Amino acid sequence: MKYFIANWKMNPVTEKEAIAIAQDIDEENVMIAPPFVFLKTLARRVKKASLAAQDVFWENPKGAYTGEISAGMIKSLGVSSVIIGHSERRRYGGDTDERVNRKTRAALSQNLSVIVCVGEPEVVRKKGMKSAERYVKAQLGKDLVGISKKNLNRVTIAYEPVWAIGTGMSAKPEEASSMMLRIKRYMKERYGVGIIKTIYGGSVTEKTIKGFMKEKTIEGFLVGGASLNPRSFKNLIQAEKRP
Repeated sequence: MKYFIANWKMNPVTEKEAIAIAQDIDEENVMIAPPFVFLKTLARRVKKASLAAQDVFWENPKGAYTGEISAGMIKSLGVSSVIIGHSERRRYGGDTDERVNRKTRAALSQNLSVIVCVGEPEVVRKKGMKSAERYVKAQLGKDLVGISKKNLNRVTIAYEPVWAIGTGMSAKPEEASSMMLRIKRYMKERYGVGIIKTIYGGSVTEKTIKGFMKEKTIEGFLVGGASLNPRSFKNLIQAEKRP
């Protein structure tokens, strides 16, 4: 069964809305990543789904870092995972590959599972798949430096082609699957990790998801805006069961 991460980004506005959405999509193969301010409340309300933070700071467990949240704080809420290096964090939050690496190491040190996001921009993709592969491998090489093989077993790689985020465009299922296969091979060759989870973070819709569901290398989906609409999100989840 494929699993789904609902990345709410900076949505919704109120706690009441957050509770309503979470309760509607509270299923066992779902992970909900709400804004930090809702994590504590949802940790008490969500019964089946797991929770993830959308980001983390690289120092633990506390310190003089105004506005930041540590992995220790996240863990104290009963949250099990964190998303690191999302394309929007790289674009708006100043996350370089070095920062992604430091954040990943901090999260793993607190026994959190990590979803590391990688993906090429449009200017790279236009040069072809080989160019995109080199770009993604370079990201992974920097993002995961110094992390032990044991800890890598708690890392999931989310492939999110930047040119497909919030644009309405999406990679073809076979293209996404091909990139994930290349990621798996790279992880095995460089780090000796034979089994690494790979999920797709490009835009998927109710019309396109069936094609992605058929690809074995795609083990799940990182879903943005559609996860805020319980009806649409449930349709994505149930697509695997429909003929």
